[in-house]
Amino acid sequence: MKLFNTKNPYLVYVNTCFLAQFFFTIIFTMNLLYQVQIVKLNPLELVLVGTVLELTVFLFEIPTGVISDLKSRKLSIVIGYCLMGIGFLVEGLFPVFTAVVISQVIWGIGYTFTSGSQQAWIADEIGEDRASSAFITGAKVGNLGKILAIPLSIGTGYFMINLPIIIGGLCMVGLSIYLIIFMKEEKFKPLDIANRMSSWQNIKSNMGKIIQYSKASYVMRLLFLIALFIGFYSEGLDRLWISHVFEAANLSVLTDQSLVLLLGGIQFIIVLLSFTVLYYIDRGSIYKQLKSIYMSLFIGSFLIVTSLIGFAFSPYIISLLVFYILIQVTREAMYPLEDVWLNKLIPASSTRATFFSVKGQVDAIGQISGGPVIGLIASGFSIRTAIVCSALLLTPVLFLYKIILKKARG
Repeated sequence: MKLFNTKNPYLVYVNTCFLAQFFFTIIFTMNLLYQVQIVKLNPLELVLVGTVLELTVFLFEIPTGVISDLKSRKLSIVIGYCLMGIGFLVEGLFPVFTAVVISQVIWGIGYTFTSGSQQAWIADEIGEDRASSAFITGAKVGNLGKILAIPLSIGTGYFMINLPIIIGGLCMVGLSIYLIIFMKEEKFKPLDIANRMSSWQNIKSNMGKIIQYSKASYVMRLLFLIALFIGFYSEGLDRLWISHVFEAANLSVLTDQSLVLLLGGIQFIIVLLSFTVLYYIDRGSIYKQLKSIYMSLFIGSFLIVTSLIGFAFSPYIISLLVFYILIQVTREAMYPLEDVWLNKLIPASSTRATFFSVKGQVDAIGQISGGPVIGLIASGFSIRTAIVCSALLLTPVLFLYKIILKKARG
């Protein structure tokens, strides 16, 4: 317990990554199964639930990011985790479509309060160089949290599928209380103290700086474009993969308890492999050089595209799960590298949280645009066709990474 009883910023960041992923995994191991089996959402409703979440993120990402830069990153993070906990409690306690939609709005707003703020807070408190290491370490311990959470989620979900969602929501509120006590904010000076500008002036000022820098930085523009295409493809896969596995491998005959064990086992394998991959990334020097980051992200994107096509056409449960696991492990390995990449491009600390928020908003635009289209394709044609379309939507990213690699080589 001494590890958690500290105000050291590096350790608090790592602890938060661990606890947040622990609680998220308790929830998300059973969340989609809960929506499919208990709430009985159809493919279009599943995607619409995700679209509501992403629309919420789109509307609140930049305002909450600017609040973080303007007032207090600690306050922003605390509010965020509290709202996320409340949102999951609403979803778990009321198994109807309307309640699920409302819960997405609540926890989506909460997410935007933490998005970018956590990365910006640690970068200010310990410096950009150590922050890069913290991002990798945080991702690694986050996967450890996932490994430990899955058995608990399986055990509680075996008796009641919505129980892990309720427990996770309560724990998320508890995390916000932990951060009130142990998170300190000493290196960051709020912009309203430094400049005495109004909130609206700060929004315009920060966005103006981002637009100005993006115009000057070709690589930054490509980074945002890549985030857009990632948003296009991801919503369909994230919302429809369980329905596709049920349909392709005829798993609808299994009991809820058997499905809990199966899906929990899949998630356990994913986080175990992700933890191993991130361990070797942390020990290596991939995240220290931009060229290495670009090549790693290109390879990862190629693996996802090819695995999506394999996942769409596989008729057997083993091959379906192999492709899905490969996709998810690759995504987990890419997330911290994307954070390191953006962090290295940001020119000024005062706009750091807003830059991360803009990237999150661009991703949300992609999901808002691509999600309903994929949902309509799944409802009008088949889920297999929708997943193939998701793979096609990600393909342009490969060409964009090739352009970046060519530019990096000079």
